Amino acid sequence: MTSHLADIFDDEALINKIKSRLPYFYQLAELESSRAGKIGMEVGSLREKIIVALLIYKFGESNVKTDIPITEPEVDVELFGQPLSIKTITGRGLSGVKLIWTIDAQKAREFRENYYPRCDILLMQIVWNANGGFYYIPLEAQKRLFEAMGREKYIKLPTPGTNPRGVEITKEALSHLVRDKETRVIEVDWQRSEIDYYPYKRWVDYWSED
Repeated sequence: MTSHLADIFDDEALINKIKSRLPYFYQLAELESSRAGKIGMEVGSLREKIIVALLIYKFGESNVKTDIPITEPEVDVELFGQPLSIKTITGRGLSGVKLIWTIDAQKAREFRENYYPRCDILLMQIVWNANGGFYYIPLEAQKRLFEAMGREKYIKLPTPGTNPRGVEITKEALSHLVRDKETRVIEVDWQRSEIDYYPYKRWVDYWSED
């Protein structure tokens, strides 16, 4: 698995495409998910599809399995038969990466007690109008840090009385992971573009067809 994802970070032409197109594509995803100026939760699914499309473009459709059950924790796609998790965070702070989405406190505790890293991570850090990154965090790096820190320091449970909707990797753990010697990164300059976007155009065009 490591060699396949590492290929992205050794492909100069693809690196340049990621740097130039990912901010534009993610801005389109925000526009498509917005209503009255507010971005909806569906933006997460669109961001994920953009990265899955990148994997299909690079490795071929036959090597990327996309029909993963929505109930499967962590795993978003399989690449050459190996599970992969796709994460996106916004802002300079390295926090908010969910391991599982749940509002049930008991399920959150059970998840922490049974959790062990099981798949590589592709992490997008969006920092609009500044530099962020496209990170590949290998499974081995996660396992090594998890065993060194212990589950209590690696996993953050929802704060009682709040509704954060999930169990997260702690800020401390994520900070270590993105700096790990095995982690690969492409620096992305997240500049917004001027986009003339009309959300209904595609559907109007479909209705207009004979």
